[in-house]
Amino acid sequence: MAPRIRVRQGDITTFEGDAIVNAANNHLVLGAGVAGAIRRAGGPTIQEECDRHGPIDVGEAALTGAGKLGVKYVIHAAAMGDRPASEETIHDATTASLRLAAQHGIATIAFPVLGSGVAGFPFRRAAEVMLDAIRASRDADDIETVVFFGYTAEDADQLTALVG
Repeated sequence: MAPRIRVRQGDITTFEGDAIVNAANNHLVLGAGVAGAIRRAGGPTIQEECDRHGPIDVGEAALTGAGKLGVKYVIHAAAMGDRPASEETIHDATTASLRLAAQHGIATIAFPVLGSGVAGFPFRRAAEVMLDAIRASRDADDIETVVFFGYTAEDADQLTALVG
């Protein structure tokens, strides 16, 4: 059964559920944007785990613990890095994140819109690509709820319109 897709406005690091997704680079360096917020809120153990996993290929994902965050896991979705963010990398990183979530029994997961921040990919198109990937993924059938976070009210309104 397909997951329920919800939208929330605000800081993804405040999500309480099983996992959040980091809009990562393939070197898994928690620098700016969502990754920086995760590093600040979750503490240094997340970066330490990333250092053991990375680098990974653009389009792939890696799972770490969540440090001091209110979730069990962080899934680092590498939609950019050695290659720029594109429809292909956003789709592949979303699919890879869903695969890891299914493998680890994650029922509730929150996503930012991959590639739309530091990477500069158009927000609306990135969200459309991600929604298509979620709706086409068999791994998503094992997930109860996917929450899309829009940092600003405008972002959340765009996501709400897309989700329907």
